[in-house]
Amino acid sequence: MLEFLPEYSPDYNLIELVWHSAKEYISGRLFKSIEELEALVNKLLNEGELIIKWDRKLKNKGNDVNVF
Repeated sequence: MLEFLPEYSPDYNLIELVWHSAKEYISGRLFKSIEELEALVNKLLNEGELIIKWDRKLKNKGNDVNVF
């Protein structure tokens, strides 16, 4: 059974948790080059070294939503 999400629904889109975790890991770091940043992103996303915070609560119109 297919269940369609509302047009704009980042709170229900699991990729948002992945991007949030990646951005949180990368933010505040200084990189000597774009290549160094690309290598880190590749390591995190393609080589499985990113720890995703699955238990993070998302906000959905003022209500807390537990992802899992």
